[in-house]
Amino acid sequence: MTEMTANSKNRSGYVSIIGRPNAGKSTLLNCLIGQKLAITSRKPQTTRHAILGVKTEDRGQIIYVDTPGIHQRGEQAMNRYLNRTAKAMLNDVDLILFVVDAMKWTTEDTAVLELLGTIKVPVILVINKLDQIEEREMLLPYIQDLSTKHPFCEIIPLSAKTGKNVSRLEKRVMELMPEGENIFPEDQLTDRSERFFAAELVREQLTRRYAKEIPYALTVEIEQFEDVGNMYRIGVLVWVEREGQKNIIIGSKGEAIKAAATQARIEMEKLFDKKVHLSVWIKVKKSWSSDESALARLGYSE
Repeated sequence: MTEMTANSKNRSGYVSIIGRPNAGKSTLLNCLIGQKLAITSRKPQTTRHAILGVKTEDRGQIIYVDTPGIHQRGEQAMNRYLNRTAKAMLNDVDLILFVVDAMKWTTEDTAVLELLGTIKVPVILVINKLDQIEEREMLLPYIQDLSTKHPFCEIIPLSAKTGKNVSRLEKRVMELMPEGENIFPEDQLTDRSERFFAAELVREQLTRRYAKEIPYALTVEIEQFEDVGNMYRIGVLVWVEREGQKNIIIGSKGEAIKAAATQARIEMEKLFDKKVHLSVWIKVKKSWSSDESALARLGYSE
């Protein structure tokens, strides 16, 4: 890091990224950090944990917190856990990025907005997915309408997928950070372990590949994570809720799970910069997502 000028002040703070499912929060985190930390898919509720991404610059340090999508979909234990986790990330932060889809407002967006009305933290409205808008002239009336819903300190349209206008967001976020020393070492990117990311990368592949229902009925547990010098030896358990789901994930002659595991291993090697030997097993734990104690044992606890 280069030395700061005598007149400049170092800034450092926490920024929570919130919104409904599939608004692009995880894609935005990855774009802001410049590296893949959060898994993504087109399935709602892909993000299940709060993930910190640390961005250190000459001017200071921003700690972005990606959160599960705040939703109104069912009352299972998993759904309650996801909403609790997301809402907890509204506390003790310096700034909130409220991410919405360009040209698409839902009742779940309204629910998030109602939460924002109960807190006193500055909020930037991030209108994501500009790359999907064909009629740009429709954007201005949409922005004007949203500006009446809450006293946002800024409204920034962008595309997290292409990176368009993200630098504008980064500049504004840094300006709004309080003065202070960096919180994390400048070479640290996240608070999560490699073990955590190994599980997430396997779950990402399974979530992307299977039918609508299966992603919500599966979770991943690391049984083995061993550094053997020139490689990591990783053993993964995939839990599903029914025998039929297990058979679908395995596929004919095991080809489906082999393909998913191969891609997950490739992603791990990119992230860890090290060879990986990955073994995956599928097991059935009936109704695990509806059981609070089972969720806690599988790592779903605040």
